[in-house]
Amino acid sequence: MRRAAHRSRLQAATGFSSLEAGPRLRSGQAEYLMELAIGTPPVPFVTLFDTGSDLTWTQCQPCKLCFPQDTPVPTASSSFSPLTCSSDACLPVWSLGCAPSSLCGYRYAYGDDSHSAGVLGTETLTFGSGPGQVPAPFAGAVAFGCGRDNGGDWYNSTGLVGLGRGSLSLVAQLGFEKFSYCLTDLYNTSLGSHVLFGSLAELAAAVQSTPLVQSPQSPSRYYVSLEGISLGDARLPIPNQSFVLHANDMGGMIVDSGTIFTVLVESAFRVVADHVAEVLGQPALNTTSLESLCFPAPAGVRQLPAMPDMVLHFADGADMRLHGGNYMSFNEEDSSSCLSIAGTTSASSSVLGSFQQQNIQMFYDITVGQLSFVPTDCSKL
Repeated sequence: MRRAAHRSRLQAATGFSSLEAGPRLRSGQAEYLMELAIGTPPVPFVTLFDTGSDLTWTQCQPCKLCFPQDTPVPTASSSFSPLTCSSDACLPVWSLGCAPSSLCGYRYAYGDDSHSAGVLGTETLTFGSGPGQVPAPFAGAVAFGCGRDNGGDWYNSTGLVGLGRGSLSLVAQLGFEKFSYCLTDLYNTSLGSHVLFGSLAELAAAVQSTPLVQSPQSPSRYYVSLEGISLGDARLPIPNQSFVLHANDMGGMIVDSGTIFTVLVESAFRVVADHVAEVLGQPALNTTSLESLCFPAPAGVRQLPAMPDMVLHFADGADMRLHGGNYMSFNEEDSSSCLSIAGTTSASSSVLGSFQQQNIQMFYDITVGQLSFVPTDCSKL
């Protein structure tokens, strides 16, 4: 839980119809992971599932700097074809001084101080690399990053799969305009979560919908307009302008599956933390921290107390209701109840993290520019 809070705070930062069911996700306890396979023959790899960025990449040889992973770092396969700077796929990662005939190099820096750099190419990716799953190769080459200089703490993954709004996103490359996912309990690694593409992504139940806001400065991100937060029956006195997206790309709220705990700008975080403390009847153990705040449990109590629902009020009247287990966790190490929401400086953006998205089916309609959601027992899908 501490790793997830630390990482979250730093983050604030055609012809494929047979693949619509998509791969399954599993919990790595500090992130949600997608199991794919790469190359010819397919080599399994496990990636961080990230709606906050575009490029899909994994570590590969020759590796100048690689973080530890459980499986050997693969070499480029016979189906890997490096791209040059003149290719259209290189444009999103193109940098000054890139000669047209040169190999397309990329470098991505992420909000938690991790990074990946390497060579962009095309490669065959395969869904269904996990036990008991039927492999389904993509019908064509996918632009993909061969990461040869990678740093940071990637925990249980060997790379990342990007599902952002940009042209290098896996969703864009597969030609899908809609996708959805439903995340099961982060701390139950025995449960799998579903990802659906295309027509199968549609939500059948009554849903709440809010517009996706396009940011000219960060076109790959899924921004939404958060208008306020309630705890129980009370609308919290969060200062006006706390969640406004400014022209310099500061502010606003990003929906990001690659960030675990929701991150709120400090002006909103302090109000939420104070009211949670009021409900629990005691101050936090670490009141000055912008990471997850913890509150000591009464003597003999070994579980999270009953908490009122927290409601996130989005534009167009879309309310996302979070039960106590969606914004609080019980830390057995020191018998404390911890707020699974972190804070960040007011110059940053707020982020809706995956912990708060548990058991809520999330549906992205990219063409219409709309995010819809509905409470769901994701383990029963």
